Amino acid sequence: MATHTADVPMEGGGDPANAAMQRTWRNGLHLSSFADACEHFLATAAFDRGPWLAVALAAGIALWFVLGTPWQWSAVMGAALLVALAATAQWRDDDRRVQLRMAMVGIGIAVALGLALVWARSEMVGAEPIARPTVGVIQARVLERQEQPAQDRLRLVLAMRDPSNGQAQKIRVNVPLEKDVAGLGEGATIRLKARLMPPAPPMLPGAYNFARAAWFQGLAATGSTMGDIEIVQPAPQGGSLASLQRRLSAHVRSQLGGSPGTIAAAFASGDRGGITKADEDAMRDAGLTHLLSISGLHVSAVIAAAYFLALKLLALWPWLALRVRLPVLAAGIGALAGVGYTLLTGSEVPTVRAVAAAVLVLLALAMGREPLSLRMVAVAAVFVLLLWPESLVGPSFQMSFAAVIAIVALHESKWVKAFLAPREEGMLVRGGRNMAMLLVTGLVIEIALMPIVLFHFHRAGIYGAFANVLAIPLVTFVSMPLIAIALLFDVVGAGAPFWWLAGKSLNGLLAIAHWTAAQPGSVKLMPQMGGWTYALFLAGGLWIALWKGRARLFGLAPAALASLTLLTTPVPDVLVSGDGRHVGIAGEGDQLLVLREGRSDYAKENLLELAGMDGEVMPLEQWPGARCSRDFCVITLTREGRDWTLLMARSRERVEERAVAAACERADIVVADRWLPASCRPRWLRADRRLLEQTGGLAIRLDGERAEFDTVAEHQGQHGWWRVAERP
Repeated sequence: MATHTADVPMEGGGDPANAAMQRTWRNGLHLSSFADACEHFLATAAFDRGPWLAVALAAGIALWFVLGTPWQWSAVMGAALLVALAATAQWRDDDRRVQLRMAMVGIGIAVALGLALVWARSEMVGAEPIARPTVGVIQARVLERQEQPAQDRLRLVLAMRDPSNGQAQKIRVNVPLEKDVAGLGEGATIRLKARLMPPAPPMLPGAYNFARAAWFQGLAATGSTMGDIEIVQPAPQGGSLASLQRRLSAHVRSQLGGSPGTIAAAFASGDRGGITKADEDAMRDAGLTHLLSISGLHVSAVIAAAYFLALKLLALWPWLALRVRLPVLAAGIGALAGVGYTLLTGSEVPTVRAVAAAVLVLLALAMGREPLSLRMVAVAAVFVLLLWPESLVGPSFQMSFAAVIAIVALHESKWVKAFLAPREEGMLVRGGRNMAMLLVTGLVIEIALMPIVLFHFHRAGIYGAFANVLAIPLVTFVSMPLIAIALLFDVVGAGAPFWWLAGKSLNGLLAIAHWTAAQPGSVKLMPQMGGWTYALFLAGGLWIALWKGRARLFGLAPAALASLTLLTTPVPDVLVSGDGRHVGIAGEGDQLLVLREGRSDYAKENLLELAGMDGEVMPLEQWPGARCSRDFCVITLTREGRDWTLLMARSRERVEERAVAAACERADIVVADRWLPASCRPRWLRADRRLLEQTGGLAIRLDGERAEFDTVAEHQGQHGWWRVAERP
C-alpha cells in the first residue's frame, strides 16, 4: 500500500540548507539581542570591574572548597578560561559590547585564578595528619607559646621529627599552667610525654571544621602533655615580639585587675587568653565579639589617632609645614603606627587585612582621592586572598568585609548623602542626625552579618545594632585612648589614674554586653543553614551592594528565597557524632536528650548548637520514655504519626550476637561506637563504627514516611584533610 507524505512548506523556499542558515541566523539574532541587553544593563547599572573581579576571585576559591574532586576543579578552571577566550574571540573588534567583553574576560580569568590559587596553596602548606592517636616521649622545638589563663593552660606549637620516617612535623599541645617552667618560650628545645590526636574533623554536619583549619596551618596533630616538661635547651634571651607581647599583656593585667584587665590586655596586645567564658559569651550574644579581636576597628582607631596627631603636631613646625606635604608625611606615620600595632598584636590574618585596607585609605587621603570606596575594599580583599586564599571560608574574613561593604554601600547611596549633606542647623539637630545615621548603619551591618553569623555559629545576637551604637564609640573614643595614655604615663609611674578611668569604661562595656545578652529574645538560634541557602544570601547581599540604581533591587529576590528556605528548614531529630559516642535527640521536650554526658563541654555545646537549643541537657537514662540498661538505650520517637525506634549502644562490653541481632530487628535506627555484627539488621539504618568512619557525624530528620540524613563526609570531598579512602 502506497504511503503519502504531506507537503510541508520549508523555510528558505524548501531548501534544507537555506532553512538551516535561517535558523542559525535567527539564533544568532537572539544571542545578539541578549548580548545587547547585557551590555545595556552593565552600562546603566554602573558596572565597576574592580569589586566584581574580587568577587569572581573569591568565587573561584569558594568553588574549590565546595567541589570535591580534582577533575571538577580542573573542569571549572577550563570552563572559566574558555568563557574568557570565547568572549575575546567573539567581540574582539565589537565596540558595542566593550563592557560585556571585559566583564566576561575578567571574571573568567579571576575565577580560574582563584581556584588555582587555593589549590596550589593547599598543596604547598597542607600537613598530612598523623594516622592514629599516639602516646609517647617527644623532643621538639617551641615555635609559639600562647598563654590562656582563663582555661588554666598554655598552648605550645612545636616542631618535631616523625619517629617513623624522620619528616618534620608541626604539632600543638596544651600544657596545664602548673606545668609551666622557666625557659619555656619560643626557641626552646624541650622533651615531654604527650598524647597526640589527628586534627578533629567536624563532630556533626555544620560544625566547626578544625581539621581544615589545621591543614592550612600545617598542624599534623594536636594533644596534651602527660607529666612534667624537661627543658633541653632554654629559650634564647632577647626581646622577641612574642615575648614583648606577653610582657605587655602581663603588665596591663597587673595594672588593671578582673575582667576589665583581661579586655584591656586584648586591646593592647591582642592576648585574649585571659577573658572568661562568661564575658566571651555575653559579648557574643550582644553582638560585640568583634570588639575583642584586633581587627578593623582597633587598627583604624590607632592609625587615625596617629595620623591626626602627627598632622596637628607637625603643623606647629612652620619650617616643615612650608616644605613638606604634611598629609603625606602624616599618612606615613599613621601607616607605621598601624604596622607596628599589627606586629605587636601577633600579626593575625584579620589584623593584617585591616592594616592593608587602612594603608590604602591613607594613600587615598594623601593623594586627595576618595578614601572609602568599594574599589578600595576590593583591593584589600584581593591582597588578602592572594596571600591567604583559605581565609575566605572563615567567619573573620566574611564578617569584616561584609561589614565594610555594607558601610560603604550605604554611605554611597543617594539618600544617605542627602541626609548627611551639610546644612544650616543647630548642634543638637546635627548630633541627632549623626546619631540616627549611626543607628541605621548598625542595623544595616547587623542585617548584613546575620546570615554569616547564623551559618558559622548557629546563633546570633538580635540587639547587636543597639549595643554597638553605645559600645563602639565607648571603645574607640574612651577605652582605647585611655589605655594608650595609661601605658604612656606608666613610663614615669603615673598611669594609675588613667588605668582607673579605663577600668570604669571597660566595666561599662561589659555592663552593656551582659545587659543586652540577658534581654528576652536577645539570641536567635538557627541550627541548620544549607550551603545553597547561604550562597543565596551572599549573592543577594553582594548584588544589592555592588550595583547602582534600581538594578540593585533584584538582589532582594535571592535574599527573600534564602530567608524562606531557612525558615522552612527542619531541625534534626537525631544527631550522631563521628565516633558514635555522642547522640543528641531533639523534639522531646525543652531539653536535649543525650546518650552520654561528656567529660568536657565540647560535645554538649556542639549537640546543643546543631539542635538549635540552649541550656542544659538531660541524660537519656533519666528520660521517662527511654529504657536503658548497662549496654544499650532504647527510645521510641513519634513523628507525624509514625513511631521510630532507636537502639543506642552505651558500652563496649561484649554482648551475645544473637541478642544483638534480635534487638536490631526491633529497631529502625541503631547507633554504636563499635563494629556491630552483620546479623544486626535494623529496619532503616545501622550507624556503627564501620559506617561512621566513612560518613563522619550524622544529622537525621524523621517524618511520617521516611527519614533523611546529612553527613559530614558529603561536604568534604577529596581534600587533604578528609581522605577517607586512604585511612587505615
